Amino acid sequence: MLRRRCNDDCLLAPYFPLEEVESFAVVHKVYGASNVIKMLQAVEERNREDAVKSMVYEARGRLRDPVHASAGVVFHLQKQVQDLLEQLELTRARTLESKGQINQLLSSLKDVQYHDHQPKSTIFENAAIENGDIVLDDTILGSNLIEFSAEWYWDL
Repeated sequence: MLRRRCNDDCLLAPYFPLEEVESFAVVHKVYGASNVIKMLQAVEERNREDAVKSMVYEARGRLRDPVHASAGVVFHLQKQVQDLLEQLELTRARTLESKGQINQLLSSLKDVQYHDHQPKSTIFENAAIENGDIVLDDTILGSNLIEFSAEWYWDL
């Protein structure tokens, strides 16, 4: 740590309050106090707080990963974004495939006839897909699809 205490007019005092001793210790270990002071003097006063936050972040990254530091975090996040984009594309492709299968199933089901040889009217003539769900005409099905399907024999 520093060999001397920081008084009230010290350049570091506003950016490293006593409650944040750990932050200063990390920055001091990586950069050294005199280098931190030089870096802050080179930055406009209105940007110093952001500069200190960046130094603390970079110093912590440097201690965690001496080779890559915060760039390692950036590379890791970029890899995650790429992986998620690939997953999204795969999910979109599967969704399109599922919609195609649903449309094909609906088309096939429209040709199904009832066991009691009713006219070629089928329960699926007015079927539609809404938000990924198959919606059937309730007047033909009644109120319970499970009970309805158990009562009928289907000819494919």
